[in-house]
Amino acid sequence: MTEATKRSTIRDVAAAAGVSVASVSRVLSGKYAVGASTRSRVMKAVKDLDFVVNAHARALNQETPGTVAIVIRSVTTPFLAHVAQGVEQQAALDGQLCLVCTTQGDPDREVAAMNLMREQQARAVILVGGVLVTEEYTSRMIQLAHSLDAAGSRLVMCGRPAPAPDLPVTVVDYDNAGGAYAITSFLLSAGHRSILQIGGEEMNTTATVRVAGFRKALKDWSVPYDAGTMRVAGPMTRAFGYETMRARLAEGVRFTAVFAGNDDVAAGVLLACRHAGVRVPEELSVVGYDDEPIAADLVPALTTVRIPTDELGRAAVRRVLHPNAGIGDSGIIGTHVVVRDSVCPPRTEPELRARRGGSGAL
Repeated sequence: MTEATKRSTIRDVAAAAGVSVASVSRVLSGKYAVGASTRSRVMKAVKDLDFVVNAHARALNQETPGTVAIVIRSVTTPFLAHVAQGVEQQAALDGQLCLVCTTQGDPDREVAAMNLMREQQARAVILVGGVLVTEEYTSRMIQLAHSLDAAGSRLVMCGRPAPAPDLPVTVVDYDNAGGAYAITSFLLSAGHRSILQIGGEEMNTTATVRVAGFRKALKDWSVPYDAGTMRVAGPMTRAFGYETMRARLAEGVRFTAVFAGNDDVAAGVLLACRHAGVRVPEELSVVGYDDEPIAADLVPALTTVRIPTDELGRAAVRRVLHPNAGIGDSGIIGTHVVVRDSVCPPRTEPELRARRGGSGAL
C-alpha cells in the first residue's frame, strides 16, 4: 500500500495537530469542552488527512449504537421503497446509520433480521407493511418485542397494528380505513351503487382495514353489502387484478365501479377492461389505493388514495429518537383522495345496454 492510499489513523491526526490522541477523541466525540485552538487544529488535520472516523470504534464509546434498522418484504415495491427512503432520510438527519433488511415474505428471515438487530442493540427495528395475522405470528412478535426492549432496542410497527395490547412497541400508521372510506364515498357521491372491491387477502392487516372502510361507507350511504358479489379477496398484484376483472367481465356480472385494493391491482383491472373493450370511465369507473408513481401514468390517470409514505418512514424514526417532540400520541398520519380521470357518473341501464350491444352485461 502506497503512502497516498494508506488510510489515516487517529494517531496520524494527533501528530499532525500536535495534540494527544485523547484530545482528538474528545474533539471528534463532541461531548467534551475543548479549546477553540485545539479544535481548529484537529479539524484541519482531519481535513488534510482525509480522516474517516471508525464507526465501530465510535459506537463502542457511545451509550447506544447509532443504528436504525428497517425490515421490509422487498425494496422493489414502491410503497415499501418510499417508506424506507423516509426512514433513511430521517436517520441521516439524526446521525444514525440506517440498515435495510429484506425478507421476501419469509417469516424466518424476518425473525433472523430482528434477532441480529437485537444483538447489535439497534435504536429502532422498524417493521413495515401489512401482514397475515396468525397465532404463530402474534406469539412470535410478542416474544421479539420483549426481547428487543430488554436489549435497549425499540420495535416499531409501521403501517401495521401492534400484535397485542400493552407491548413495548411504537406504532406509526396511516389512516387506512379513512382513506378507503373517503374513496368509496367519492364513488357513491358520483352515483355508483354497485361497486366491486378487488384485492387484499383475508386476515391481512392492510386489507382488513381497507375493507372495513369500504363497508362503513356503503353502510353510511345505505347501500347493502354482499361479500359474495361485491368483494374478491386475493393478492394485491397486477396479475390478480387482471385475471379477476377478466373473469368478472366474461361472466356478465353487473357493476358500475371497481375499488381496487391498491394501484397494482387497479393497473391489472384497467388492462383487462382495455382487452375487453370496456371504456374507463365511460362504462366503468376504477379507483385504487397508495398513489404509486404509476397511478398518474395509467390510461386513464387513476383516481386513488395518497399515503404520505416518506413521512410515514420519517415519523417512525422520530417517534423513537424524539419521543417528546410533539409528533402526536396517536401515531396516525392522514391520507387523502387524489382525483384524476378514472371516475365519472354511471351510465343509465339503457345507455349501458346500447354500449354493450344490447346484452346489458358489464
